[in-house]
Amino acid sequence: MPNEKPARRSPTRIEPTGSISPKATSSRKTRWKCVGTAEDELRARGFHFIAGADEVGRGSLFGAVVAAAVILSPDRPIRGLNDSKKLDAERREELALTIRERAVAWAIGAVDSATIDRVNIYQASRLAMKSAILQLQPLPDFVLVDAVPLDIQIPQQPLIQGDERCHAIAAASIIAKVHRDQMMCEWDRYYPEYGLANHKGYLSPEHMAALHEHGPSPLHRFSYEPVRQHAFHSAAAQDRQMEMFAN
Repeated sequence: MPNEKPARRSPTRIEPTGSISPKATSSRKTRWKCVGTAEDELRARGFHFIAGADEVGRGSLFGAVVAAAVILSPDRPIRGLNDSKKLDAERREELALTIRERAVAWAIGAVDSATIDRVNIYQASRLAMKSAILQLQPLPDFVLVDAVPLDIQIPQQPLIQGDERCHAIAAASIIAKVHRDQMMCEWDRYYPEYGLANHKGYLSPEHMAALHEHGPSPLHRFSYEPVRQHAFHSAAAQDRQMEMFAN
């Protein structure tokens, strides 16, 4: 897998002023409250359809990286939005339902494990977020994204710890996390030996023990070292993807 991040054409980017500057002011990790000031500032500058985008699953050993993009309505606020990793599963699912009901628009993009192995996880994450954004109807007139600049012809601003500072990014992280967790539970039906419903494909003692015993499945990420080191330990698990279309 290529480790380098290849040079890219600079995306369209507008630097908002004040509180949403992307540059950290301290070497220590800043703790942000998700208060939505980024969206408020942009609306004051005349932007109407402000999308937040985020991805989940970068560190997983199995399956796709999933992204979501969300345009929230200022007239239908949602209480409790925050980084999806700081919410328990039940609260994420509750918020995901509310987001889908109240958002102006939302969409999901995913990039599969084979593409991750081919282009690397950084580029795959960017592709997933771009896919989600371009599916939005209406298209956004500004995009706030969690830390990673995207190759899109829409004004954008990457924010450090954006899912803790921006309501739309937090909403996107919740939608993406709930969707990907559901995907892992579905794949667990076809690859039960790996315990995907428990760890969602991430590194865990249960997952490592399954890789050691069974070898990786066709949907594991072979460019990740914990998978690669078990690739020839035993025969790869049978590819059961077509079983999903049997009924």
